[in-house]
Amino acid sequence: MNKVFFILMVIGVPLSVIGGFFDWNFILMFFIYCMTIISLANYIRRSTECLAVVVGETAGGLLNATFGNAAEIIIAFFALREGLNTVVISSITGMVLVNLLFAGGLSMLIGGLRFKKQEFDVFKARHNTGLLMFGIVVTFVLPFIFVSRIDKTDIKILSTAFAIVMLIIYLLALFFKLVTHKSVFTGKKGEDGEEEEPEWGKWKAMIILGLATVVLAYVSEKLVGTIEPVGNTLGWSDVFIGIIVVAVVGSAAEYVSSISMAYKNRMDVMLEISIGSTVQTAMFVAPILVLVSWFFNFLPLVFNTSELVAMILAAFMTVTIVNDGDSNWFEGALLVGTYIAMGFGFYLL
Repeated sequence: MNKVFFILMVIGVPLSVIGGFFDWNFILMFFIYCMTIISLANYIRRSTECLAVVVGETAGGLLNATFGNAAEIIIAFFALREGLNTVVISSITGMVLVNLLFAGGLSMLIGGLRFKKQEFDVFKARHNTGLLMFGIVVTFVLPFIFVSRIDKTDIKILSTAFAIVMLIIYLLALFFKLVTHKSVFTGKKGEDGEEEEPEWGKWKAMIILGLATVVLAYVSEKLVGTIEPVGNTLGWSDVFIGIIVVAVVGSAAEYVSSISMAYKNRMDVMLEISIGSTVQTAMFVAPILVLVSWFFNFLPLVFNTSELVAMILAAFMTVTIVNDGDSNWFEGALLVGTYIAMGFGFYLL
């Protein structure tokens, strides 16, 4: 699969630069930019994982928190700058749905076709689902409850307060997992009992991370510039673009990793990617975007009813399926089916 990402990058980066310079058709460029971002996000993920092994679990956890959702954050940053708040808030919803329903479900489906029953650590799963429910309820549901009874100024204050609280709680969660309870959650040894070896050395990983992030920023800015004309031409709403297109593109590298782990029957890692990325979205990405939006068009941490209900249902379905400590292909099919049904609903909005 890494070869596929390499080919996409080798083709996509030059075409993104050339096509942007010569003003190629914006629909063609939209898909070229998407392809390029998917490949670059994979290299950011791999270089971050290498550095996490080199610098240790604690610093590695902070590194993953910073760069784990780099593609989504960078795309959202430029969308905020262009005033596309609906796309940004919908992309947060999309990341939740993609990670829980599509990535998690497809991973269980593919892994379940190879293994009749796949088991994972119930304690770790319940810890992650507990954080998931906390993040969804506190970050998304509570602002929705209060927003109807306060004015715009108070909405800014409320959103900012929630963002700061969630960032603090997320950092405490990292400290809990990587320091005080490190022996329970993590270890420096792989599943075979041997020391984990990084794919790349420290300096190579740092160079790749830096270059990939810079190019990703350039391509993301170009992608955002095509969103409105593409939406108008193809009949896609900002909500659909945010929930389906931006979320799928930004999270592609993560759900490829999730599927790979399930295929290898490494279900603890698969759930950490799927549910952990969702927790990171709710408690890290969303708050960061709220704070950054003070410098552009402020982003209230308020979702519409359909987005909120969709995220709550996705969280409840995930909790119900993983809390027994095992999964199978049919449970994966249930999650994927739910995602497809929701996708049609958001397309028709």
